[in-house]
Amino acid sequence: MSNPIKIAVDAMGGEKSPLKVIKGIELHYSNSKNIFYNIFGDQNLIEPLINKTKISKNNYNIIHTDQLIKDTDSPLSAAKKGKDTSMWLAIESLKKENSDAIVSAGNTGALFVIAKLNLKMIENIDKPALSALWPNKNGMNIVLDLGANIDCNEKNLVDFSLMGSALHKSLFEGEDAKVALLNIGSEELKGNNIIKNTYQILNENKNSLFEFKGYIEGNHIMDGNVNVIVTDGFTGNVALKTAEGTANFITDELKKALNSSLIGKISAFLNIKNLKKFKNKLDPRLYNGAILLGLDKPVIKSHGSTDEIGFANSLKVCEKIIKGKLIDKIKKNII
Repeated sequence: MSNPIKIAVDAMGGEKSPLKVIKGIELHYSNSKNIFYNIFGDQNLIEPLINKTKISKNNYNIIHTDQLIKDTDSPLSAAKKGKDTSMWLAIESLKKENSDAIVSAGNTGALFVIAKLNLKMIENIDKPALSALWPNKNGMNIVLDLGANIDCNEKNLVDFSLMGSALHKSLFEGEDAKVALLNIGSEELKGNNIIKNTYQILNENKNSLFEFKGYIEGNHIMDGNVNVIVTDGFTGNVALKTAEGTANFITDELKKALNSSLIGKISAFLNIKNLKKFKNKLDPRLYNGAILLGLDKPVIKSHGSTDEIGFANSLKVCEKIIKGKLIDKIKKNII
């Protein structure tokens, strides 16, 4: 392979690993070209699984360690345990430039701490932000921060606007980034002082990377009029969990309604194509892969409870942001 994209994979993080990780790699491999996987974890567990796949031995390398970080470990204890664990070694391969990006479904707090210990921040970025994809009527939103920072000042929110827009440009090259601040109302006077001050800064200082569209309320996130939504980590995390819970509630109740009677079952059969489209629109596995923005290397967090489909999508996110030169876009536009 000539200059392949090299992805470091923590094979031991999250539920049902390394099985779902190897299956996720196989799914991604079947739809991607010129990818090399540096797989970190217990070789005794990984090798029998990968030998059953169609992944060429030229496309991966297993770096053995039987040490792993548990979901129950605190970030501090994980960092102390760290240097021989699959997560630490995967991030370290990024630091040593043996990999271009890292993905893990493991302990979120540990991933953030170990990433910050090993990797540098992009110059002039004070805080990293956790961002993720969120569906809307017209396509996809980038939403940040989703939990990395509870307290944010005006500069942090301006930085998030720039980083989120750079991410959107990397993932959706042909689309213009449109930024909005998540707020309790759409009027300029609504919100706390930090939100209002950030509004003034973004409104007065135009940036070629994005168009500032003002405020957006929670009930309009999925309208599709904007595609980069900026907030602090506390509000963003609550909004995300509420949306996930609502989506699960709707799909579960719809399933019950369609299976509760003969008429419901006939209706489901007649509308199977539309129901599949509806299900896919709300399927969190298809949007899996949160990105820790602000570091000088791409760090991607896969949901711990996702399956191989979700993990494959997080690998696809890695591939897209490397091809889209995300870090270069942030460095070029950050103030």
